[in-house]
Amino acid sequence: MVGNMVKNKCSKETMVSIISRDILPVLPGKIRELLTELPGEALDQIEEIRLRQKKPLLLALTREDTMVTPLGQLTGVPEFSYVVSENDMARAIQLVSGCSIYAFEEEIKNGFITIRGGHRVGISGKAVLDRGRVKTIKNITGLNIRIAREVTGTADRVLPYIIDPVSKEFHHTLIISPPRCGKTTLIRDIIRQLSSGVPAIGFRGCTVGLVDERSEIAGCFNGEPQKDVGIRTDVLDGCPKAEGMMMLIRAMGPQIIATDEIGKQEDAAALEEALNAGIKVLTTAHGADREEIVQRPVLRYIMEQRIFERLIILGRSRGIGTVEDIVNLRDNKSLVR
Repeated sequence: MVGNMVKNKCSKETMVSIISRDILPVLPGKIRELLTELPGEALDQIEEIRLRQKKPLLLALTREDTMVTPLGQLTGVPEFSYVVSENDMARAIQLVSGCSIYAFEEEIKNGFITIRGGHRVGISGKAVLDRGRVKTIKNITGLNIRIAREVTGTADRVLPYIIDPVSKEFHHTLIISPPRCGKTTLIRDIIRQLSSGVPAIGFRGCTVGLVDERSEIAGCFNGEPQKDVGIRTDVLDGCPKAEGMMMLIRAMGPQIIATDEIGKQEDAAALEEALNAGIKVLTTAHGADREEIVQRPVLRYIMEQRIFERLIILGRSRGIGTVEDIVNLRDNKSLVR
């Protein structure tokens, strides 16, 4: 195993300062007060803050889920927890949307809003349909604030496996992992370093086209990336992956195209178009291991077409972001075991 990619790496800011600057301002007063009472070590581990109307206020920490009492203490007992009120939910929706929920209708129909700092707020409620497609969501009763962690240097240990040491060419790479295993953090840092260059290994940097359909990698807010994705990266935010890849190929001349969470037939077709145009590809997919992803027809097809040269498998065996394996798909051999 390569090991834990996140441990001992430093973000530009502490999580406490990020939460204070970006997250607390979009929370209703009482919940904001409760979080400020939490110890710093708890704040540093928060990955998600879940508000469900008339349900306990829940925090997803690095190693466990927990709730918060009305006195701002952590608890595992629902009966002791603070219950999110209708007023809390209404105020949170106002704050998240800047008091203009209609201005975010395009994002809302996709189930989330991106706030300042690149953090994504998932939304649940009553779906309003128009000709069988979601037009918007009303009667919102659930919010999931997912805190975007920017951990620079996360990709350091995988770069020697995905950049040829002689030619300095990038290998077509697929990253797979279950949820909450550091997939987005890793691909973001790979993009940053491919774009800006890696002097330590003699890689000068190249033009990267990023299709960020769910606003998770670059975390754009009002069109501006909130996360560092490098100096040569062009971002298409909120654009469907397949369409975005074709737009970048036609208009931006990328040397590498990056996106996340492929899985549709049109994604596979767009990847093949990129390869035919001589463009390298970097992307991700949900899955615990290689056996799991090939159970899905589109991913099985992609693997059978040998589109990718490197497969990075993430997990949590030694903490978030553990690189469980890196496979050379050309000869089907592990590079790290």
